[in-house]
Amino acid sequence: MKNIELKNRDLDVLWHPCTQMKDHETLPLIPIKKAHGIYLEDFEGNRYIDGISSWWVNIFGHTNTYINEKIKEQLDTLEHVILAGFTHEQVVRLSERLVKLTPEGLEKCFYSDNGSSAVEVALKMSYHAHRNDGKKRTLFVSLTNSYHGETIGALSVGDVQLYKETYEPLLIRSVQTAVPKDMSIEAAVEAACGFETLCQEKAGEISAIILEPLVQGAGSMHMYHPEFLRLIRTICDKYDIHLIADEVMVGFGRTGKMFACEHANITPDFLVLSKGLTGGYLPLSTVLTTNAIYAKFYCDYSEHKAFLHSHSYTGNALACAAANATLDIFENENVIENNKVISQYMGEKLQKFRELSNVKEVRQTGMICAIELQGYTPEQRIGLKVYEYGLINGVLLRPLGHIVYFMPPYIITNREIDKMMDTAYEAIKTLE
Repeated sequence: MKNIELKNRDLDVLWHPCTQMKDHETLPLIPIKKAHGIYLEDFEGNRYIDGISSWWVNIFGHTNTYINEKIKEQLDTLEHVILAGFTHEQVVRLSERLVKLTPEGLEKCFYSDNGSSAVEVALKMSYHAHRNDGKKRTLFVSLTNSYHGETIGALSVGDVQLYKETYEPLLIRSVQTAVPKDMSIEAAVEAACGFETLCQEKAGEISAIILEPLVQGAGSMHMYHPEFLRLIRTICDKYDIHLIADEVMVGFGRTGKMFACEHANITPDFLVLSKGLTGGYLPLSTVLTTNAIYAKFYCDYSEHKAFLHSHSYTGNALACAAANATLDIFENENVIENNKVISQYMGEKLQKFRELSNVKEVRQTGMICAIELQGYTPEQRIGLKVYEYGLINGVLLRPLGHIVYFMPPYIITNREIDKMMDTAYEAIKTLE
């Protein structure tokens, strides 16, 4: 009864994200009472494997004992303090660790609240850095099929057609260059050549290119070869264009390395991090950049070159405590190597999807697996049918349209992988 009561109370007062609320006239809304490990549990005792890490954030499981403990310790000391003119140990320690962990040359951290906000920070910082050099560069480049968030600036540099058509009058200037069409080196080279052609025409206008390294999350989990990143870095250097790596989704071990840029051995001018940064506990994001960029803003007050951006909860102490606890787990446990073992098992389980006639392609990068379905129209809402089948069978799957994907917490066991992927297999098979 509590499930029904809470659902009805919710629908009276809440407007949920990425949701057509009318769907909930028939689609079950699931009130969650508690969660532990990879499981969510409702008020009737039904349990659901969190196959998508609750929107890709929860990397070490729900109510993780160690992270819980560190947040509780911080709560009795300092919950928050303004980060303008003040500082605290958690944010300093976190920044020191991120500088050491991220690709060489990233030396400064600027904090905000979430991934979209961090993208906005990187865009503004890029434009302003050029401005401080006496250059007016107001154009941003992103990849086709990309997604970087839903605030106005972040939305502007994405390539979600529905969003762009709806909010087009509000958007800042951006153009798209082709993403590699597949995971081959040949496709990477072809797409990079396209970007260089664009640079030859508009380099004097372009402030930065922003991209999601290796995997385009909301863009149907499209994947490409690391060679593309190496080539883009070279082209950016040639034309004095900043490279913004949006690792909000792929950062913190998801691709098989701590950061996806490591697969190409490159350092971006701006590295955008969020989601897994706090283990999925609290909203926090950061943009790491170089000392060379930082120096362009370092000046006497009268020069008016200081960076103009702030958030009330910048560097929140509780969120930083969660982030430091998350990094402790990476340090104290063999997370990246363990993830490679899990990825291999997931890859083996993925192969059987190839035998289904309604599967067009399966693909994988680290602990991100995707199954692309074929033969359906958007109006059939095939993903919604897979989602409902999953809930009935105790698995949270939230397909991206016709893309069924898996992105579970790193603590998942083989038995739980079997349950998660077998449920998805049966859901897809029933649709053949």
